[in-house]
Amino acid sequence: MRTFAIAAIAAVSNAFQSHEFFAESNLMCKLCVEVVDHATNGRVEEVENLYALYPKLEQAIYSQDISNFPHPTGESVCRFLRLCSAESVPQLIMGEKPIDFESHIEYVNNTPSTWTAAAPSRFNGASRKELRQMMGTVVDPDWTLNLHAKTGAVNADLPTNFDAREAWPECESVINHVRDQSNCGSCWAHGTTEALNDRICIKSGGEFTSLLSVSDTTGCCNSVHCQSFGCNGGQVGTPWKWFANFGVVTGGDFGDDELCYDYTMAKCAHHVESDVLGECDDIVQVEPTCNTTCATNSSIDYASDKHMGQSSYNIRGVDKIKEEIMTYGSITGAFTVYEDFPTYSSGVYQHMTGAALGGHAIKVIGWGVEEGTDYWLCVNSWNNTWGDKGTFKIKMGDCGINAQMHAGLV
Repeated sequence: MRTFAIAAIAAVSNAFQSHEFFAESNLMCKLCVEVVDHATNGRVEEVENLYALYPKLEQAIYSQDISNFPHPTGESVCRFLRLCSAESVPQLIMGEKPIDFESHIEYVNNTPSTWTAAAPSRFNGASRKELRQMMGTVVDPDWTLNLHAKTGAVNADLPTNFDAREAWPECESVINHVRDQSNCGSCWAHGTTEALNDRICIKSGGEFTSLLSVSDTTGCCNSVHCQSFGCNGGQVGTPWKWFANFGVVTGGDFGDDELCYDYTMAKCAHHVESDVLGECDDIVQVEPTCNTTCATNSSIDYASDKHMGQSSYNIRGVDKIKEEIMTYGSITGAFTVYEDFPTYSSGVYQHMTGAALGGHAIKVIGWGVEEGTDYWLCVNSWNNTWGDKGTFKIKMGDCGINAQMHAGLV
């Protein structure tokens, strides 16, 4: 079996450290703890399976013997390996400092660009730490689990512009419904559940217009089924496989109180007086759990309320992505968010200034060309006060978005 050597670990630990992105950092730590637990209890196959999924994990941990390591618990070993982070005082101080959005806005609006920036009321005064914790999608190729790619030639006649809301007006209320992940890194569950929701409505010809439960996906598409961890981040490919295997129940926004399992946190904004939005700092993070009964409306039978997918796959190539959206409806996309993105107001976003904050998942509902720039049309999960009424356009290929496109048939 593969074991661990402290001598080797000491050498390797200098080459690895916890990831700068929130979702990847959490994933690496949890995987490391699992491996140490399996190894110390002689579960060889489980260790090999994790190494097969994440080759980088094996490189980080190395293979020798930890028998001489004092108190070889998963957490202690993984902190020693720097795969479980412990922020220093300077890092903590920097993390609490509000992001200087004004400098980014000034730069974007005074530099020739394809988009316009504005003060982001959704994130007014938000710190880098707060923003990082909302970027809950794994996008680093070393730690991303991709589905098999959908193959085949592109047979459709692709228009220059396409908007799923216009193509399927009977489902406009579903496709254009903008949710709010609140102060939780559940964007991976939003971007996937919402796209599935659109596809089920489209296939039904507009007969199914109920919302599907992001809480059900966040709580049940967990480390066992999806290599995902609720508000601590997750994958964007694996939920589509979970939809096909287990399905998802209905559920609206926080406080709707009609469907099976509503979202567990209210819409919010940072430091903005509003009769509609709560202060994000005041909202208690109530992480969704995996239930067997309907938590919001007990009159609904949980098992019979499950809505299933049929398949799951990754889509590669611009024309193949376009054909997929035009034929079946919305898909899930993911990309790296930089500090200038929260200031998006209109136009076609492309990264211009600011440091990377982490990976973010969204719903892609179309495409187009604006003043010579090709873009994807997307719906975000930051409520409809952000961006262009909750939607945005992003330049095709920018911030790695073309590499993370997932969907499945329903």
